[in-house]
Amino acid sequence: MDSIETLKKFFLADFPWMTQVFGIVLVTLLLAGFVRRFIIKVGKKTRNTENILDDALFDSLVGPSRGLVWVVGLSFAVQVVVDNSEVLTIDSVGMIRNLGIIGMLTWFLVRFVRIYENLFTESKIARGEQVDTTLVEGLGKLFRVTILITMALIVLQTLGINVAGLLAFGGVGGIAVGLAAKDLMANVFGGFTIYIDRPFTVGDWIRSPDRDIEGVVEDIGWRRTAIRTFNKRLLYVPNAVFSTIALENPSRMSHRRINESFGVRYDDISVLPKILESVRAYLKQNPDLDQSQTMMVNLDEFAESSVNFFIYVFTKTTVWTEYHAVKETVLFEISKIIDAGGAEMAYPTRTIHTADNIFAEGIEVPEQGDS
Repeated sequence: MDSIETLKKFFLADFPWMTQVFGIVLVTLLLAGFVRRFIIKVGKKTRNTENILDDALFDSLVGPSRGLVWVVGLSFAVQVVVDNSEVLTIDSVGMIRNLGIIGMLTWFLVRFVRIYENLFTESKIARGEQVDTTLVEGLGKLFRVTILITMALIVLQTLGINVAGLLAFGGVGGIAVGLAAKDLMANVFGGFTIYIDRPFTVGDWIRSPDRDIEGVVEDIGWRRTAIRTFNKRLLYVPNAVFSTIALENPSRMSHRRINESFGVRYDDISVLPKILESVRAYLKQNPDLDQSQTMMVNLDEFAESSVNFFIYVFTKTTVWTEYHAVKETVLFEISKIIDAGGAEMAYPTRTIHTADNIFAEGIEVPEQGDS
């Protein structure tokens, strides 16, 4: 019993500030838990609304709000210890508190931008609306970089560093840095150009006639673009390359073209006009072909062993597998039309015509039965 009284006297009489520190930490612990539960509870209710802004707000507040409570609470506790202890001396508790608050605010803003970006994309897809994911991701990255730069300047100002002088010095030093990292900056500006001009987006099939680049875009970063080639390898292309090469985006094609040639025998040239008319009639009634586009069926050339004609049409679908199914059907039907017209598909042949006096004088031709 005497020992308990001694401890009470030790803490309450000789070190009363310890009780204050303990109380501050306890209150901070309870308040942090309450704030976290409150925000989560309110956030669940906001999910029932169609507005995604409040969802992103409360989801991004969960961690930073609790961290803010701890920063403020612990800073007060440390201040009490500093004011009453002769061993520990910290002159900038207020500055540390301000830096902690700035850190929590930065965390909240960055989380808010990222969560809102994801919720915006998901909501558009859920409603069946088209969304440019490349533009959304680009704006999200731009906002996050802006937040980080702004908060970095605020931190420097809080630390007592003259931001105006630093920016002036940075203007001079930026020239040297720009010369040393011109390739990096070129890639960054190239990425910015991709986000603005949008020659392609994530998921597009792109290729370049100037470079050996072809595949599906998987990611567009600030420095490089990741492309999955058709052999399933990942190709990383610096963004600056796209500003100097010709680029084709087959994913944005409106139609796919069927441009094929057919050859019939020279013996069947008399029935070829009727065959061409039958082919034209078939193509005009084919529901898989776009009748508003150019449609041609014409005699093309007199080749060495065949009389050739060609078809030139466009399919309605742009899907690779569906296109080949339509093309296969068209080719089979045309071969049937050729057969029904009394003609045959030609294959390479050569006919040799000989003169009657091909044998020279003095050469005897053996008669039948001679050995």
